[in-house]
Amino acid sequence: MAQPPHAPAAAHAAAAGSPRPAKGAWVVLAILCFVYVLNFLDRQLLSILAKPIQDDLGVTDGQLGLISGLYFALFYCTIAIPVGWLADRTNRVRVLAFACGLWSAATMACGLSANYPQLVLARMTVGVGEAGGVPPSYAIITDYFPPGQRGTALGLFNLGPPIGQAMGVAFGASLAAAYSWRTAFLVVGAVGVVTALVVLFGVREPVRGGLDPEPVKAKPVAAPGFWPTVRMFFSTPALALAAAASAATQIITYGAGNFTTLFLMREKGMTLQDVSLWYALVVAVGMGGGIFVSGRVIDRYTRRTKAAYALVPALSLSLAIVPYLAFVWAPSWPLALVFLLFPTFLNYFYLSSAVALVQEEVAPHQRVLSGALLLLVMNLVGMGVGPTFVGMVSDALKATHRDNSLQLAFYALAPIYLVAVGLFLALARVLKREEAAG
Repeated sequence: MAQPPHAPAAAHAAAAGSPRPAKGAWVVLAILCFVYVLNFLDRQLLSILAKPIQDDLGVTDGQLGLISGLYFALFYCTIAIPVGWLADRTNRVRVLAFACGLWSAATMACGLSANYPQLVLARMTVGVGEAGGVPPSYAIITDYFPPGQRGTALGLFNLGPPIGQAMGVAFGASLAAAYSWRTAFLVVGAVGVVTALVVLFGVREPVRGGLDPEPVKAKPVAAPGFWPTVRMFFSTPALALAAAASAATQIITYGAGNFTTLFLMREKGMTLQDVSLWYALVVAVGMGGGIFVSGRVIDRYTRRTKAAYALVPALSLSLAIVPYLAFVWAPSWPLALVFLLFPTFLNYFYLSSAVALVQEEVAPHQRVLSGALLLLVMNLVGMGVGPTFVGMVSDALKATHRDNSLQLAFYALAPIYLVAVGLFLALARVLKREEAAG
């Protein structure tokens, strides 16, 4: 079986001979993590404030699923590919700063929407901007940190989603309760515009491949063509399986996550004030802890075997199934939150694993586009299918199960856990064969 163009053998060596992070790497990581916080906060604000938006604009569960799922994913994923190709050939920091400014301005436009079509248009523009956020950040971080430390660095970067969601729940719900849902969008968007300027003037573009092992740095640095990189990605079994397994996982995380606040309020009896405190704590502790711990675990066990990139998320997802079902079943919101803490911790081990694997398996000048291709598969399937599926199932069952249509839709997501675990186990077999082949 053919190996990827740059197998990361050196990345799994002992860290003693590895170079140190580039100057200012930890400051840059903090800035990029905050950008990711805003990226995810903007993305999740719609689902966090679903109830007041429904009350104001009169949208259904299905319409919410489409606007936060399929519609958003189509723009986000398709724009990410040309943005990734452009960033591999230009200044990645400038691409990131422009993207942050665009999605933040569009977030403010969401708060000014007077009806559903206007909200759809504003959300699509958010998707266009956010397409330029994560892939350049992955590549910038990879060039600031050496192999053996990238899992930890990307794990810290990937704290952006839990921090963003927790902040969205806490501050978004609090602002909505005190003022209106529109105020939350306007304030968050304004913060993002300022942050875009910080990125533009405060982050230095790193040398591409500057901290890679010597055999990699010795390769020609000319950027590969667009289609050769696409063909490489989808013809490499490890990369294609990593994307597919992550996509299946995101059907669960986006499908349930985009409706959890609405589920807790409408079917479990929580108020916005309850959500802003207790659900925010579950997200911050559970999701944040899971992503941070996963980065450390991956760095430790991938030094022994590359198969750990797949075995770690396969195990975590297997352990998440029972507490997820218990969360959906729980008759009260306090008990539901206790059970929810466990899948919230375990569901996100896949993220740092998949990102680190892809970034280390490809050439330095293919990293942004490869990261964009990973996100294309993950988000087009996960974000596109998950919320859309849950919203449509809930709408379909509302006539006969008016009081628990979302609960039944959440149950319908459970079999996807088995699909995701199976795909990660298939990836583990591929990685073991690659290691055996040398």
